[in-house]
Amino acid sequence: MMRPAVLALALAGLVAAHAEAPPTPYQLYADGRYDEAVRAGLAQNDAAGFCDAARAVLAQEASRDKPCLDCLQRAESYARRAVAADPKFAAGHIYLAVSLGLEEHIEGPVVARLRRYPDQAKRSLDAALAAEPKSAWALAARGGWNLAIVRGGGRVLADMIYGATLAKGLADFAAAFQAAPDNFVLRYQYALSLSDYDADRFHAAIEDALTRAANGTANTAYERMMRTRAGELLYLFKKGDRDAYATRVRKYQGYP
Repeated sequence: MMRPAVLALALAGLVAAHAEAPPTPYQLYADGRYDEAVRAGLAQNDAAGFCDAARAVLAQEASRDKPCLDCLQRAESYARRAVAADPKFAAGHIYLAVSLGLEEHIEGPVVARLRRYPDQAKRSLDAALAAEPKSAWALAARGGWNLAIVRGGGRVLADMIYGATLAKGLADFAAAFQAAPDNFVLRYQYALSLSDYDADRFHAAIEDALTRAANGTANTAYERMMRTRAGELLYLFKKGDRDAYATRVRKYQGYP
């Protein structure tokens, strides 16, 4: 039997070893230490690690004053590495779709169509939902994809070419909220998508979504940033300053 003194030393050693363990990629991301999160994720060298790297780059991109195409392409490359490492890992497909969507905002619709960004994004989101049917993030991303395609191409062409409709987009967002009712970032993204589509038509839904987001409980640096932005948008929206609100929405959507 181990003596009490020896046992105490052994336990102290275990505690010390645990305390010295390096932070995980997620912990670094949650703290807003994005460059370190990228390095830690890449060092992990698997689908989860590549996704951690992509997520950190996307969060860092969201915090920039001006969009960075090179940064988004880097996030895209990490997401593609995740998909290659494990095609059934849903997060890789989600981050790939998000990266492509943000790249489109910078490069414009003509380049996006030539490079088939909308098609690639849709396939990625469908793959994510095939792997994880109740993924709130994938559902919300597909909802945003539908609304963006209909807004950009018109109701008839959007449905004819891509199979995108307003009804599908709203249904995807509703399913996302059901899957993750306390995720206020999804409400924030919903408000952005509706605002870009038709702020007047969806006035009540936008105000409700922004109110929920502005009062959400934030657990990461990224979530705190999203909550602050929701509060800013809610203030402008309720104030009725449409031009300022629309400009801020586009900025937060990653348009130059």
